[in-house]
Amino acid sequence: MAYQGLAQEYLGMPAGTRAYTTACVLTTAAVQLEFITPFQLYFNPDLIFRKLQIWRLITNFLFFGPLGFSFFFNMIFLYRYCRMLEEGSFRGRTADFVFMFLFGGFLMTLFGLFASLFFLGQAFTIMLVYVWSRRNPYIRMNFFGLLNFQAPFLPWVLMGFSLLLGNSIIIDLLGIAVGHIYYFLEDVFPNQPGGKKLLLTPSFLKMVFDTPEEDPNYNTLPEDRPENQPGDQDLDQQQRPQ
Repeated sequence: MAYQGLAQEYLGMPAGTRAYTTACVLTTAAVQLEFITPFQLYFNPDLIFRKLQIWRLITNFLFFGPLGFSFFFNMIFLYRYCRMLEEGSFRGRTADFVFMFLFGGFLMTLFGLFASLFFLGQAFTIMLVYVWSRRNPYIRMNFFGLLNFQAPFLPWVLMGFSLLLGNSIIIDLLGIAVGHIYYFLEDVFPNQPGGKKLLLTPSFLKMVFDTPEEDPNYNTLPEDRPENQPGDQDLDQQQRPQ
């Protein structure tokens, strides 16, 4: 029964969240089983541009370290807030959701060119948390039963928790910075006097990920209209031998 419940929960996840979460789990499992090593995954501009190991542009977002508390903590937050974004403000807008992924990944990669950052998955998770928190400013949060605060403070609470664990906060700050840039360009600037929408989802993404809307002015062919379709009696008469 537990297996069926997990399978149902997994299949019930929206496509984008399911794809990214699955890729992260499979990548970590492959490293844990020693099919691959982190040295084949980390972000290295020299190997990417000189030896054309292009996959590193993607794999550095998929590995969250060995199995342990940090990995499961990141997976829980990734799953939760990625799903709530996709089912909430991005509902019915899969192409826009994918474009947010690409935009955030692009900015983080640019920053990675000038800093010694090897894996950017945690920064990406913080970016998703930041965007969700700014779009849901009145939700009350509770962190491990210790803190109560409004949703916009969540990324900063996570950064403080990371600091308490002795981790570098550069990754968290990067995720917050990229999340704020996306939120400002997408939600704030277009609503300012003289502002306009600068982040335009490419049409090819809409063609691939969004279901095209039916044209209300389209007239179906006469033979395709319901009133001209043969009924059961007409079909029966057509099937009878003359």
